[in-house]
Amino acid sequence: MFQLTNKIAVITGGGSGIGKAISLLFARQGATVHILELNVEASKEAVKQITYDGGRAFAHVCDVTNQREVLTTFNKIKHIDILVNNAGIAHVGKVENTSTEDFDRILNVNVKGVYNCLYAAVPLMKAKGQGVILNMSSIAALVGITDRFAYSMSKGAAQAMTLSVARDYLHDHIRCNSISPARVHTPFVDGFIAKNYPDRQEEMVEKLSASQPIGRMGTPEEVATLALFLCSDEAGFITGCDYPIDGGFIKLNN
Repeated sequence: MFQLTNKIAVITGGGSGIGKAISLLFARQGATVHILELNVEASKEAVKQITYDGGRAFAHVCDVTNQREVLTTFNKIKHIDILVNNAGIAHVGKVENTSTEDFDRILNVNVKGVYNCLYAAVPLMKAKGQGVILNMSSIAALVGITDRFAYSMSKGAAQAMTLSVARDYLHDHIRCNSISPARVHTPFVDGFIAKNYPDRQEEMVEKLSASQPIGRMGTPEEVATLALFLCSDEAGFITGCDYPIDGGFIKLNN
């Protein structure tokens, strides 16, 4: 079950964290993986690991905020069965202390980046007669999270785009779903804590873990497993849905 043999998968931000876990798992399940990254070393390391394990993978330097770059990269790949819109960035702040520059930065990566990849991938999937799209959202799109104004906005947009694409391309046999993780322990999270809470890093890791009813942060591998299911043929009857993977955060945090 859950084999991706002969599938071609494009994973944005696939060189680290959740994206890397998805890249490695999809390759193990038989997919040819194309990693789109700005971090050249991270993407090369992921490809090296996949190749060492007997899989097939390719690294592409691509800025998802640049539509021309995205179109050029996707047209170079030509045939796409699976798109995982994973690339994203975070921001801490309420509306009153979110600058125009910060807002635009989040908007460009987390919203326009998803749009650009959808814009490039959908015609290729239509030409092939089928496709699967998975957008990375967040629990921040579903519940109020303190100091996450711009980030929450962007992840809400990802969910709205998921619904629109799922509805518009039903008859083209293109499925589109999203995943909403709670706090997942990745190098991104460690860097985020180090930047924003330099004197309270250990405290913040414990606080983030304790804020989830299950008592810990998730792992990238757990998110990757859900992504694999949703992108596999076994999930062929699922489209237009969001899947929280949150340790009980949404429903049990009372």
